[in-house]
Amino acid sequence: MDEGVGTLTVEEKVQLKKVDLPNGETIAYREREGGSKKLLLIHGNMNSSKHWDILFENLAPEYKVYAMDMRGFGESSYYNPIYTIKDLSDDIKLFVEQIGLKDFSIMGWSLGAPVCMQFVADYPSYCNKLILLAPGSTRGYPVYELTSEGLPDINKRLKTFEEIKHDSVRVVPTETAYANKNRDLLRYVFNATIYTKNQPQPDRYEEYIDDMLTQRNYAETVHALNQFNISDEYNGLVEGNGLAKTIQIPSLVLRGDRDLIVTQEMAEEIITDIGENARFVELKDCGHSPLVDDITQLVEVVSDFLK
Repeated sequence: MDEGVGTLTVEEKVQLKKVDLPNGETIAYREREGGSKKLLLIHGNMNSSKHWDILFENLAPEYKVYAMDMRGFGESSYYNPIYTIKDLSDDIKLFVEQIGLKDFSIMGWSLGAPVCMQFVADYPSYCNKLILLAPGSTRGYPVYELTSEGLPDINKRLKTFEEIKHDSVRVVPTETAYANKNRDLLRYVFNATIYTKNQPQPDRYEEYIDDMLTQRNYAETVHALNQFNISDEYNGLVEGNGLAKTIQIPSLVLRGDRDLIVTQEMAEEIITDIGENARFVELKDCGHSPLVDDITQLVEVVSDFLK
């Protein structure tokens, strides 16, 4: 496969740095030198800032790009457990204040999208544009028990953190794979659900798996997504707080037409809940990782929106 040819390499142009936050956490982040346009990247679950490397290599040099390891991922600390999306988004506020980042665009992928939505809703003066890539919904990402046929039982939604922690279908196997450093199982899961069209180049894929194994908060993030709701609607578990409609900056919702993780309905919920400031673009022949499936298409759409 062709991941795109860029003139910038991670090794030569991207620096890995760390900064201490006032809440006691240490955040690791990658910084790519560039021009005056600033973009902050927020990764997804089972990821870290490492997984943005293809975008670092292909985005035009006019952009100065930052990518955080959220608390409990990558090389960032995890001293205090997170249980809500707001726990993660408040870290973003502290992070950008510590490094002096202002007047920037923000882009969140999968789990990172709700984190970004919460951040721009709570702190509207920081960002100028919002990009949501393969995003979890404004109404959360529900976790259900499975039927005997292995299908979600929409009448049996998991509710508490303890129920999530003991989920034998998703959480327990994933955390066991982490504990046992079961690379084959992680590769199998990603190939079956995310890299269903293309796979990363072999060396890059091994680095991605190395990074997956650093996560220390898988159950907590699943629980946080299950509870998240910034819409005006009851999502089947909690009432919404209506924050989505306060998002006033231009917002771009991107979903691949082959995405097995995020449904079209979830993308439509975001558009409905944010309203006229949001628009949707479908990425053709892409799954949950457009960075690997078609980086050229992704860069074209993102760059056009950021102009």
